[in-house]
Amino acid sequence: MKCLVTGAAGFIGSHLCEHLLRNNHSVVGLDAFIPYYPRAVKEANLARFRSHPAFAFHPLDLRCDPLEAALADVEAIFHLAAMPGLSRSWTDFELYESCNLLGTQRLLEAARGLPCLRRFLYGSTSSVYGRYGSGDETLPLRPISPYGVTKLAAENLCRAYAEEYGLPVVVLRYFSVYGPGQRPDMGYYRFIEALLSGQPVVVHGDGLQSRSNTYISDCVAATTAALEAPIGEVYNVGGGETANVWEILGKLERLVGRRAVVQREPARRGDQRVTAADTTKLGRHLGWRPRVGLDEGLARQVEWQQGRMQRQAA
Repeated sequence: MKCLVTGAAGFIGSHLCEHLLRNNHSVVGLDAFIPYYPRAVKEANLARFRSHPAFAFHPLDLRCDPLEAALADVEAIFHLAAMPGLSRSWTDFELYESCNLLGTQRLLEAARGLPCLRRFLYGSTSSVYGRYGSGDETLPLRPISPYGVTKLAAENLCRAYAEEYGLPVVVLRYFSVYGPGQRPDMGYYRFIEALLSGQPVVVHGDGLQSRSNTYISDCVAATTAALEAPIGEVYNVGGGETANVWEILGKLERLVGRRAVVQREPARRGDQRVTAADTTKLGRHLGWRPRVGLDEGLARQVEWQQGRMQRQAA
C-alpha cells in the first residue's frame, strides 16, 4: 500500500514510517521542520530510514505548499503533523490555528480528489476531552487549552469532509505517548535528561496530575491497525497503566540510580488533571491491546537517552 505520513520527521511519525516500511508498504513522508524544537532532532529521526528504497520525502508545509504531486496514487493518509504543546498555544494562537486547522483543511481538500484513498487517519489527542479525560470515546469534549481547541476543530473539519465528500476518515485520540525518540520538550524526556545530568527536575503544580501512558510501539501498532477500522470511527489510543508525576519520577530515580533535585513551578495553564484511556472499542474492533508496560517502557527510554547523551559527549 502507498501511504502518506505527515509529520514524518517527528516522534510518532518517524516510528510510524519505520514500521510501515518494515511491513513492505511504500511511504511518502511530509514535514515542514517548523522550529518548535531543533531541526537536527528531526533530521536524526529521518536518517534512520531516509535511504530506504520505498521511502520518498518532501519538505512541504501543509499551510501553503502545493500538495497534489506528493499525494499522487496514495491509498492511505496518516495525518500526524501538528503544532504540539500547551503553554505556547496561549501566546501564539495564530501559529496553532494555521498548523492544526489550515494545514488540515488544505490536506483534506487535496485528499478528496484521490481515487484510490482507502483511509484518512487523523492523529488527535486526549486534550480534546479537557481537564478530566478518563473514560471512553463518549466523554464530553471540553478542551481547556487553545491547543486542544484546535485539535478538536480539526477533528470536526475531518468529519465535515467525510460527510460532504465521503472521505474515509478515522480519528485516533492519542494519550501521552512516550519512549525512545520522544520530543525533547516532553515531560518524561525532560525528567530523564535532568536526572542524567544532575540538573533540577521541574515539577509543575502539585505533581498529582496523572496520565494514561502509551508506549510508542503500542501507539504505532494501534495506528496501523486502524487501516482496517470502520470508516467514521473514533478511537482512544492509550496504554493500560496510569501514574502521576511523583510516581513516574520515583520510577525514573530507581532506573537512573539518582535522587531528583525537584524545582517546583506553578501549574501550567490548560494542563489536564487526569487522563485514563478506555480502549475497549479499539480492542473490540481491531484486536489491539497495549503490550509494553510502564516500567519496561521507561527503562527503554532511559537507555535510549543515556546512549544519546554519550554520543553527543563523544
